[in-house]
Amino acid sequence: MVMAVKQFEKLFREAASLDIDKSDIKRLEDFINQRLYDLLVMGQAAAKANGRDLIEVQDVPVTKGLQESIHAFRDIDEELGLTPILEHLAKFPPLHLGYSAGLEERIPEIVGGITVGLARLFKVIDPEMKNPQTEHWEKVAEIYAILG
Repeated sequence: MVMAVKQFEKLFREAASLDIDKSDIKRLEDFINQRLYDLLVMGQAAAKANGRDLIEVQDVPVTKGLQESIHAFRDIDEELGLTPILEHLAKFPPLHLGYSAGLEERIPEIVGGITVGLARLFKVIDPEMKNPQTEHWEKVAEIYAILG
């Protein structure tokens, strides 16, 4: 797991007053892992274009919205470990470049920001939502596919 079930539950509750259950955990992990991998692939392209052999923090395309979600994640004051995140990324095709120490340090915050942003997006889709259902997950996936 990228993070413990209790951490996911806390982030969703704090970020958007949402409850998630065990059936949401797999979807949530898959979503987070894919978004992070996509960001790192784009970061790799930027690093290569700039002649670097490591992906640096500035190579990863962190949007204004994701940056705001990262700040909100910091305010929640939840710690995420790097090792489980990297273990999950290992399931994806390997990147050709490694990560700088600075980027490795930021990856847990990026994951936290993705999680907070996702929780907030559910509330935009349905302000009265208490627990995301399959159709909500599908809408979010469509939105990210269009914007990502």
